[in-house]
Amino acid sequence: MANGYMGKLLFVDLASGKCNEEELGEELRRDFMGGYGIGARILYERMKPRVDPLGPDNMLGLLTGPLTGTPTMSSGRFAVVCKSPLTGTWGDANCGGDFGPHLKFAGFDGVFFSGVSAKPVYLYIENGKPELKEASHLWGKDCLETEDALKSTHGKETSVACIGPAGEQLSLISAIINEKGRAAGRSGVGAVMGSKKLKAIAVKGNQKVPMADEAKALQLRRSWVKQLKGLGDILTKYGTAGTTEGSGMSGDSPVKNWTGACEVDFPSVKRISDDAVIAEQERKYGCWQCPIRCGGHMKPKAGRAEVCHKPEYETLCMAGTLCLNDDLESIIRFNDICNAYGIDTISAGVAVGFAIECYESGLLTKNDTGMELRWGDGDAIVAMMEKIARREGIGALLADGIKRAAEKIGKGAERYAVHIQGQELPAHDPRLIPALSVTYRMDATPGRHTQGGRSWLMGIDFLTDPREDRYDFTNTGDIQKKATNMLHIVNAAGICLFAYVSYPTQFIPDFLTAVTGQEYTLDSCLDIGERIGTLRHLFNLREGLNPLQYFMNPRAVGKPPLKEGPLANVTIDDDTMIQDYLRAMDWDLTMTGPSAKKLQELGLSQLVKKM
Repeated sequence: MANGYMGKLLFVDLASGKCNEEELGEELRRDFMGGYGIGARILYERMKPRVDPLGPDNMLGLLTGPLTGTPTMSSGRFAVVCKSPLTGTWGDANCGGDFGPHLKFAGFDGVFFSGVSAKPVYLYIENGKPELKEASHLWGKDCLETEDALKSTHGKETSVACIGPAGEQLSLISAIINEKGRAAGRSGVGAVMGSKKLKAIAVKGNQKVPMADEAKALQLRRSWVKQLKGLGDILTKYGTAGTTEGSGMSGDSPVKNWTGACEVDFPSVKRISDDAVIAEQERKYGCWQCPIRCGGHMKPKAGRAEVCHKPEYETLCMAGTLCLNDDLESIIRFNDICNAYGIDTISAGVAVGFAIECYESGLLTKNDTGMELRWGDGDAIVAMMEKIARREGIGALLADGIKRAAEKIGKGAERYAVHIQGQELPAHDPRLIPALSVTYRMDATPGRHTQGGRSWLMGIDFLTDPREDRYDFTNTGDIQKKATNMLHIVNAAGICLFAYVSYPTQFIPDFLTAVTGQEYTLDSCLDIGERIGTLRHLFNLREGLNPLQYFMNPRAVGKPPLKEGPLANVTIDDDTMIQDYLRAMDWDLTMTGPSAKKLQELGLSQLVKKM
């Protein structure tokens, strides 16, 4: 063991059923920290280029960070990594709940799967002892039923990460679900798990995460937890639902499939925000030892799931503002369907909004959809979500994302499909936050608002930008680089993004130092973050991908601009910002490859040469 780590990785060959343990070496810990940092290092070295994402050679990894399961605030995260079947790029997804800490308590920092099982299986780990078990009796069950069944078999203290029917049916927008509502949702990771006939990973253990100075870590928690600020206060009171109205009225939330504005098209946004949502909440919920506790369980009500999670901001927007739907109950039920079947609520909501616009424009008819589809019809939105979940009728088309749906519909449907490289864009608009146009394109996982950029300047104390004009597109590369690299550390360390925006950033190197015994500073964190981000990017380059060539729907950058609302007449000069970012990263301005000097600085030259 090493401080902050259990010191072991588990590799499971599903074809043979063999489980092999490997030591988590010092180089991996030092250079790539954890989470998708270590995941990128493993997959880059052990996977061949251009494998079929749904084939046996794609590796699927679930990984923790050195702060996961420690006293650090909001340190319950784990990462899922693979080649994405949705985008063909590097794929990862991040999840809260309790699975990450319990994977470490069961003895492992991460587990990787390769091959395909001949029949459905699940992996059970108890205190360092892994075992593949028959899962035919679980195949076809939803995520809530699967978790209940495994807890009944192995004990209520067992933590479960599983797929539902959507992952089994290889829906490219399917998710991996933990605690019946925490989702590793993006990149189509649920489909990769389903392609391997892997229904679930169940973990149980009582091993402690070793720490260099546990007393110091506990003291740091007592000190830092009092310094909650900014967005953290809203999240504690309302969860992410507390931002829906403000984001909608500011232009942050996409409206009417990215063609409208709340003040013009959806003035009733308050009906799906803050107090309206909390009025339906029965009790608060928090991920493992999180002081913010932004989640919630909703009141029991006919038509709701037995365990009904409060819908998050992204869900409220994508099934709400994007579809002009102010029927909160329909959004709660939409969320329930996604949690039970194991589906990314962002992609699902975008798919419904896309279908509505296609219907309104005459590209889809009632014969195609089986129902009338109109803006704001909550019942129709729920019914369409059920079709997507079951791959029924038009739902079979939408279940693989809007890029593929638009290609099959034809007739110009791609105009209404707001995605980049196949990944549906989330509920944050680059026309309000221009740096997102860089992040959405240049991060190795396209279309991810949970990656870094000037978009995270809000509340981030160590990043400064003297310009008051957000639409000054010049000389943004250095700060975009800094913000991007720090987000990689947040994700690799096992910390929730909400802690990052709610506490002074210094808490991260402070806890890393106390937990691992190695001295960390903000500068050293930025260096590691750059190495992680660059290797994820190198994975895509090896796949023959150039992010400058990705299609992103021009609506997202105001081409043409909106005519009304807070974002009227805004067009983003993303080309200028992207070129400045490439210079700051020392990547080629055309092909985007890192320079030889940069690879040498990051210690990646030999790895790239070997591969």
